[in-house]
Amino acid sequence: MKQRDRETRERLLRSAAQLFADRGFKKVTVRDICRAARANVAAVNYHFGDKSGLYREVLQLAIDTMRATSDAARVAGEGQPADERLRRYIQVSLRRVTESTNATWIARLINREMTDPTPAFDTLVEQGVRPRIDDLSAIVVEILGCAPGDERVFRCVASIHAQWILFVPTPIASRLRSKFQLRSENIDRVAEHIADFTLAGIRGVASRSG
Repeated sequence: MKQRDRETRERLLRSAAQLFADRGFKKVTVRDICRAARANVAAVNYHFGDKSGLYREVLQLAIDTMRATSDAARVAGEGQPADERLRRYIQVSLRRVTESTNATWIARLINREMTDPTPAFDTLVEQGVRPRIDDLSAIVVEILGCAPGDERVFRCVASIHAQWILFVPTPIASRLRSKFQLRSENIDRVAEHIADFTLAGIRGVASRSG
């Protein structure tokens, strides 16, 4: 592919990612994307086949980013006890979700898919979301000392992720930013707090149920 074609393709992907995240798949036109990308209106068909093909590429970029975070969290905790693996998972995930240049539009795109799913929704869940939920569930199972199907496992997993919702770049978080501002120098402290809070909570659940 020629350099000019590669640059056009990248501009289309970047512009489409923002527009799809802001408006959803149905409300974005090919003309909107090409105008934002400063590209000929035929460029989407040339590079991606059609709008659906471009959307699949944008979604794959989101999935790849999510999987890279899951992989990094898994590698960071390899060979460590469950408590430490949980700490590494939280630290890596929080840092990536707050520092990644893709984090903002990916979060909005996922919200769009949850409220108005497209045919690609299952792919997002199975390839992007489920692997990290499975990884975290395995850690929680080990800490709780319970069966994988125990209903407490998913509740704990949901509680863990809920703790950094307000730190993720969203319209709500932006209005509370003075309270929840994350900078590179305090991300690890916040991650440590979430890990301490989580481990105490899981142990409390385990002792109450024992």
